[in-house]
Amino acid sequence: MTFKKHIIICIGTILFSSCLVQMKMDTSKEGEQEKREIEISVESTTEKNYKGWWVYGEGQHIFKDEETLEEYTLEFPNEDMTELQTLYLAVCEMEYFPMECAMTGHIKKELIKKQNTLIVSEFEILYIQGCGE
Repeated sequence: MTFKKHIIICIGTILFSSCLVQMKMDTSKEGEQEKREIEISVESTTEKNYKGWWVYGEGQHIFKDEETLEEYTLEFPNEDMTELQTLYLAVCEMEYFPMECAMTGHIKKELIKKQNTLIVSEFEILYIQGCGE
């Protein structure tokens, strides 16, 4: 009886953990060359609050977590990226100027590219470095 319980627990754990793993395969032809890309990512669905610095430059939004000092690429699925770029430049007046923010969202880790992405559902601007306001 205990062997069956262990098997059921093991299968249940595998099924539960596989729900959080997403696999994507992209195959596209460019001329005669073939490009194949496999993306394996682990995405947590629980949202968490993060505090740190939002930096924008050359079309890339980056967030540095104040607690862990980890860097994340930012994705804003609920926002217009052109409006976010305009907001950032209006507040900071230049690219690559850190803006302290509180972000609410979840993490997506791409295992092959070794890239962490913070999927932002809400954010709040707390302080702009160097302005003293």
